[in-house]
Amino acid sequence: MDFRVFLTTFGVIFLAEMGDKTQLAAMTMSAQTRKPWAVFIGASLALAAVSALGVVVGSVIGNYVPLEWVKRVAAGAFIVIGVLMLMNKF
Repeated sequence: MDFRVFLTTFGVIFLAEMGDKTQLAAMTMSAQTRKPWAVFIGASLALAAVSALGVVVGSVIGNYVPLEWVKRVAAGAFIVIGVLMLMNKF
């Protein structure tokens, strides 16, 4: 295993997920249900499944599309989402 890639991925994902809607949803569900372990396990499995999907799709796309185009499409998607959020459409 490449620990540099591992630690970079952990750091980026950890910081990106800190204080986002997913974390707020998990806190709310834990407070409402008073079942923190069930919420923790469900949230962990959901994040693992979404991450696995992203890794698989990224691996496949990486085999067929140049990295520069992947970055351009991702940047465009972030810009579109940002504009939609500013317009209260997202």
